[in-house]
Amino acid sequence: MSAELQNDLYLRALNREDVPRTPVWVMRQAGRYLPEYLKVRKQAGDFMSLCSNPELACEVTLQPIDRFNLDAAILFSDILTIPDAMGLGLHFETGEGPKFSNPVRTAADVEKLPIPDPTDSLRYVMDAVSTIRRELNGRVPLIGFSGSPWTLATYMVEGGGTKDFAKIKGMLFSDPLTLHKMLDKTAQSVISYLNAQVEAGAQSLMVFDTWGGVLAPANYREFSLRYMQQIVDGLTRQADGRKVPVVLFTKNGGQWLDIMADTGCDGLGVDWTTDLSDARARTGDRVALQGNLDPSVLYGSPESIRTEVQRVLDSYGTGPGHVFNLGHGIHQFVNPDNLGVMVEAVREFSTQ
Repeated sequence: MSAELQNDLYLRALNREDVPRTPVWVMRQAGRYLPEYLKVRKQAGDFMSLCSNPELACEVTLQPIDRFNLDAAILFSDILTIPDAMGLGLHFETGEGPKFSNPVRTAADVEKLPIPDPTDSLRYVMDAVSTIRRELNGRVPLIGFSGSPWTLATYMVEGGGTKDFAKIKGMLFSDPLTLHKMLDKTAQSVISYLNAQVEAGAQSLMVFDTWGGVLAPANYREFSLRYMQQIVDGLTRQADGRKVPVVLFTKNGGQWLDIMADTGCDGLGVDWTTDLSDARARTGDRVALQGNLDPSVLYGSPESIRTEVQRVLDSYGTGPGHVFNLGHGIHQFVNPDNLGVMVEAVREFSTQ
C-alpha cells in the first residue's frame, strides 16, 4: 500500500518479539496540550470540523510524531463518530463535552438505529486514515481505533457524559434485552468501522473501553467483555502481508486482565492503578501490555518523571511484550517539554 516501515518496534512489541528498546507512544498524543494543535483547531473552527477534515486530521496526527519522534501515530478522531453516524445528533458544548440531541432510551429507539456504512457516513475517517498513512510514508505504524460497544452505549443512552451512569445502568437492570440488542448493533458497527480503517491503511487497532470499569464483575463480562470478544472475532487481523495487532483497554479494569487476554487480542492497555508486574502475572505473558505511567507524573519535575519512567520499566521487567504509554490520555495542561523528558527517558533506560 505504501512505503516500507522504517520503525516497526511498536508492531513487534505487540507481537511479543524481541526489540532493542521499549517502544513508546501516548494516548491523546495529538491534542490540546500542544500549541501547534490549538492553532489548527482554531483554523478548523470546532472539534468535529477538525475530525471531519482529512487534511487537518492528518496534520494534527503528525504533530506529536514530528515533535517527539514517537514509535506510533494514532488516528486523530473521536470515539463518538459511530453514534454520530447513527443519527444521534452529536454536538459539543463549551465546558460540557459531547452531547446527543437524540439519545437512545427505548426499544423503539434501538430498533431504529442503523449500522452505519463506514465508506459512506464515516468516509471522512477513512479518508483521514489513508491520508495519514500516505504522509507518514513508513516512518511509524498507524493505529486505528474505536470506542467499545459498552462505552459508546453509555454516551448514547445518557445523552452525553455522566458521573453516575443512572440511565444506562437503569436500562441494564430493567430492560437487559434492549441493551443487548443495542450493544450487538454497536459491536457490528465497530467491526465494520475498524475493518474499513484497516482497508484504508491502519496497521494496528485499539478498542477503548473507557467506562467498563464502572460495572460489577458479572455485568462487565455480560455487557462489555462479551461485545469486545465479538469485535476481536470479527476483525481483519492481516493486511499488507503483516499481522494487524489489536489492543483492548478497559480503564479501571485491572482485575479483569486475565479474562480480557482470553479474547485472543494481542495486547492489553493497563492503567496506572495496576502494577505491570501484577498485570504480567495475571496474563501469563499471553499478550503484550501497554502502559502505564500515571498521566499526572507529567506535572512533576524532570527528575521525578525519569524516576517514575524507570519504575514502570522495572515493574514490567525483562523480556518482550511491553509498549510504554500513559495509563490514560495526556492531560490538557501538561507542558509538552515534560512529555519530551518522558520519551527520552524511555529510550535511554530501556536500551540499557
